[in-house]
Amino acid sequence: MHASTVRTLLVRGMLAGLIAGLFAFAVAYVVGEPSVNGAIAVEEAQGGHEAHAGHEGTATSEAPEEEEGFSRTTQSTFGLATGVLVYGVALGGIAALAFSFALGRIGRFSPRATAALTAAAAFTTVYLVPFLKYPATPPAVGNPDTIGKRTTLFFLMILLSVLLGVAAVIAGRRLAPRLGNWNATLAAGAGFVAVTAIAFVVLPNNDDAVQAGFPAALLWEFRVSTLAIQAVLWAVFGVVFGVLAQKALAAREETAGNGVQLGAPAAG
Repeated sequence: MHASTVRTLLVRGMLAGLIAGLFAFAVAYVVGEPSVNGAIAVEEAQGGHEAHAGHEGTATSEAPEEEEGFSRTTQSTFGLATGVLVYGVALGGIAALAFSFALGRIGRFSPRATAALTAAAAFTTVYLVPFLKYPATPPAVGNPDTIGKRTTLFFLMILLSVLLGVAAVIAGRRLAPRLGNWNATLAAGAGFVAVTAIAFVVLPNNDDAVQAGFPAALLWEFRVSTLAIQAVLWAVFGVVFGVLAQKALAAREETAGNGVQLGAPAAG
């Protein structure tokens, strides 16, 4: 793919990520913030005075207002929006580069279908699989003594998941000539699940990630909300970027086709 085309897709990917970030922010504010407020209320009720521990997932950890200098309202609106939008733009650009590499290499899919598959693969490997092993922890309930260990394990799981996903795609492509596309996809997918399950067993658990006595219902609500935020982010990105990429590539092909038609008479 030509460098200018990749650059065009990169810009459109970042734009799609920005739009997806807006939707994700809406979900985070409506669905996620109530559970964050609940977690902070639990800490205050327990008389906790420690800084709120960070968590793996959406970046919504906060510290007491007097220490940070920002009100809770500012943190849950402007601060949250800034974090989610920057996150969306960054991931949108990375996903656009992955799309540029995948287009035409994973099958004869249209740009829209390839964008959807890229978004689904990114959501699965970058968030869903690591989340299943190390689910997000609300602010104020994590053990600050283990934050370094938990963060390391979470990013290790992301790296492992992405590498296994890439390996599964490569294996599926190599098996396709012998097994056919459908059977090769099933075999590669089964291999991914099997190796991931082994990794889940081998890697240590975060049994001390949540302090004892934290309400289970509130913890469940928070984790479901973080999963919903990521699902909306990647779903919107897949749809929006698919449309933008389809139009960009169609315009490139039309321009190239016109160039050939205009140049043909001169060559004759």
